[in-house]
Amino acid sequence: MRSEYLNLKKIIDLEKWQKLQDALAQVTKMAIITVDYKGIPVTKHSYCQNFCNFVRKDPKLASYCQKCDARGGLEAVRLNKPYIYLCYFNIVDIAIPIIVDDKYVGAIMAGQVRLSNKKDESSLEQILSVPNSTLKSKFKKISKIYSNIPNLSFTEVKNTADMLFQLCNYIVEEALNKSLLIEIYEETISENTNSDIASKLQSYKAKNIENIKNELSNAMINSHIKDLSFKKTTIYNPLLEPAFEYIYSHKSENISLKQVADLCHLSPSYFSKIFTRETGNNFSTYLSLLKIEWAKQLLESTNMTVLQISDELGFKESGYFIKTFKKFEGITPLIYRKYYKDSLMINQDN
Repeated sequence: MRSEYLNLKKIIDLEKWQKLQDALAQVTKMAIITVDYKGIPVTKHSYCQNFCNFVRKDPKLASYCQKCDARGGLEAVRLNKPYIYLCYFNIVDIAIPIIVDDKYVGAIMAGQVRLSNKKDESSLEQILSVPNSTLKSKFKKISKIYSNIPNLSFTEVKNTADMLFQLCNYIVEEALNKSLLIEIYEETISENTNSDIASKLQSYKAKNIENIKNELSNAMINSHIKDLSFKKTTIYNPLLEPAFEYIYSHKSENISLKQVADLCHLSPSYFSKIFTRETGNNFSTYLSLLKIEWAKQLLESTNMTVLQISDELGFKESGYFIKTFKKFEGITPLIYRKYYKDSLMINQDN
């Protein structure tokens, strides 16, 4: 991954992320802040507890807080997963690493809660020990606001940590993919295209490159295909809407019945029953008809080879594509293209 992508400010829209972070803090009842890989905050604190605010204003106690944050973050990076621990006041905190292509780009620091079942605290590491005498002298002044810290179960804390880990890494990786896609597009349309696009992909995982390939394929296909030529099925049952939206926006994928059933939150058997009733075809037949209609448009409007069209529409092999095309159209793709071009010439002569 190129070094500039280690900068969270260049990967995600921090203004939008701040709004999401604020909302997550309100829902989870946890304080949340995002830091870069150097530990420098890139967002404002969301839902910070009065107790922790007060503590961090005390220079001596604030230094302990900073040590806790630093050690928690390092441990999360080492484990490559959320690290749940106790600060020196027995307050639960979480360090959630943001990992992209096996590289640490930052972290979400969350927490400032107490465990409702105090027995669960024994399973967590107290990351920093501070002399009791120091805490007692300071704690007398702030014991009342300490009792106002939210209480959550350990299960709630763990589920929130896992959710934040999956969410932030998904958002960051998607943003990274789109940034790279835009860069490649700009290089492609630029008059000065001396740079080697392949070199931009060398340090990316196959997963990233596959995502980008799919986006480029869909963009290219959509530029030549008019969905209105094969009108979308009228959706009488709104349960099926996510399936149709996915099919039409992922033309280059080999989509399975289970995949779209999951999108609709239905079992495959029940989805299949509703789909067949609404469209008049089972899912496999409907998808094949749709892809063949798209293939006809690509044969008419592009010079793509049969192999290329087969690949771009998600067929496993060109032989199966040709067989499927002939099944529904009665002729092979090449003959269809020839007939189409011949008919155009005849119309032009007339």
